[in-house]
Amino acid sequence: MEEMAGAASGSSIHNTDSSSSSGSFIFANYPLIAALVAFAIAQTTKLFTFWYKQRRWDFKQLVGSGGMPSSHSATVAALAMAIGFQEGFGGSLFATALIFACVVMYDATGVRLQAGRQAEVLNQIVYELPAEHPLAESRPLRELLGHTPPQVIAGGLLGIVTAIVGHLITMTSTQS
Repeated sequence: MEEMAGAASGSSIHNTDSSSSSGSFIFANYPLIAALVAFAIAQTTKLFTFWYKQRRWDFKQLVGSGGMPSSHSATVAALAMAIGFQEGFGGSLFATALIFACVVMYDATGVRLQAGRQAEVLNQIVYELPAEHPLAESRPLRELLGHTPPQVIAGGLLGIVTAIVGHLITMTSTQS
C-alpha cells in the first residue's frame, strides 16, 4: 500500500542507485563500455582470423558483418552480462537484455545466414546469364550476412568473458 502511495506521489519505487553511484558520465556506464569493448575485440579478431585463413590483410573486416567471431553476439552477450552484474541477475532489466541477446544470436544463425546463402545462389545465377540479359550487369549481392553456430558461440563467449573481466576491473577499482 505504501508503494502505491509513493508511486502516486511521484516518488520512484525502483532503486536507481547503481547508475548514480558511478556518475552520469557516459564513459562510466559499465554495460555500455563492456558491449563496445566486446564489439571492438570481435571486429579486430575478424581481421586476424581473415589473415590467418587468406594470408592477406583485409581492413574491411574491421567494419564488416559476418565472420569469426560474431561481433553482434559478443556485443549483446557482454551487454546482458554487464547488466546482470550491475543490476542483478534476478531483475527484469537482465531478463530483457538476455532475451534480446538470444533473439540477436538466433537471428544471426537463422535468417541472416540463410539470406547470405540465398545471395550466393542469386549471384551465381546472374553470373551465368547471357551478356545480353538485362540483369547480367547487376551488382552482386552481399553474401557474408550471417554467422555459423560456432561463430555465434565464439562471439557469445567473448562477450561473457569481456563482461566478467570488466566486472573484476570495476570491483578492484572500487575497493582501492
